[in-house]
Amino acid sequence: MTELRFDGRVAIVTGAGRGIGRAHARLLASKGARVVVADLGGEIDGTHASESPALDVVHEIAADGGEAVACVASVADERGAASIVAAALDAFGRVDVVVNNAGIFAPAPFEATSTQAFRAMVDVHLFGTVFVAKAAWPHMTAAGYGRIVNTTSEAMLGIPLLSSYGAAKGAIFGLTRNLAVEGAPHGIRVNCLAPRAGTRMADALGVAASLPPELVEQGKATMPPELVAPAAAFLAHESCPLNGEVLQVGSGEVSRLAVVHSRGISREHLTAEDVADNLASVMDLTDARLTGLSGPLAAPGA
Repeated sequence: MTELRFDGRVAIVTGAGRGIGRAHARLLASKGARVVVADLGGEIDGTHASESPALDVVHEIAADGGEAVACVASVADERGAASIVAAALDAFGRVDVVVNNAGIFAPAPFEATSTQAFRAMVDVHLFGTVFVAKAAWPHMTAAGYGRIVNTTSEAMLGIPLLSSYGAAKGAIFGLTRNLAVEGAPHGIRVNCLAPRAGTRMADALGVAASLPPELVEQGKATMPPELVAPAAAFLAHESCPLNGEVLQVGSGEVSRLAVVHSRGISREHLTAEDVADNLASVMDLTDARLTGLSGPLAAPGA
C-alpha cells in the first residue's frame, strides 16, 4: 500500500490548537505537509483568546521534524479568516488544503437558547467555513487544484440540547454540497467529516445532559481524536476521488453519511388524502435513491 504523502503541499487547519484539529494538523505534518495551525485559543463557547494552543502544536510539529506556523485569528471575522490564508501564503507561498475544523459548543434546551447564541453558532461554524474557504478559493482556482475538508456533525439530524449547533452544522453540509459543484471544474474537491471524538465538547454535553462523569470519560476513552484524523487526511489528499461526500468517523470506524429519498408515490392530481392513505409507501426506504446531482459532483481527473 502506497503511503499518502503531502510533500510540497501546504495545509491550513482551523481550530488546530486542541482536540480533533490538533490531531489533523499533526498527522498532515507527519505526512510531509507544511501546516498553518490556526486557532483563536478560546474557551469552548468562543470566549477569551490565547496564542498558547496554536504555538504549542507548532512546537510539537517542529519537535517531530515537521514544519508549521501559527495563526491566532477568529474564523468568524472575515479579516481574521483572510489572515489565516495570508499566513500560508507568506510562510509557504501557496495553499493546497483547507481543513475547516474550528467550532464552538454550547448545549442547552431550545427554549433556553438565545437568538444571540444561535447567531454565534452560525458565525463561527457556517461563516467561519465560508470566510476561510472564500479567502483560499481564488488561489486554488488559479492553481487548478484544491482540497477543502469541512466539518459537519450528525447533530444536524437531531440530538437533544444541540438545536443551535446542529442547525449550524446542517448549513455546512449544504455549503459543502454546493461548493463541490462549483469547485469541480477548477480541480477543487470539497467534502465533509462528521466526527465522533472525546473532546471538550463531550465534557460540555455530558454536563448539560446530567450524565455521570464516569460515563462521559468511558465514552471519551473509546473515541480519541487521533482516530478521526486519518479520514481527514484521506479527504485532503490529491488521490481522493470523492466530492460532495460526508464521512462519519470515530472509534476507528468510517462510514458514508448520505441523504436518500424513497420511491414514494406519484399522483397526477395529488391530494392530502393520497399522502395519508399511502404514507407507508412514502416512508418505505426499500430501493431508496441517493439524493443529489451525481454528475456535477464528479470532479475531473483522479
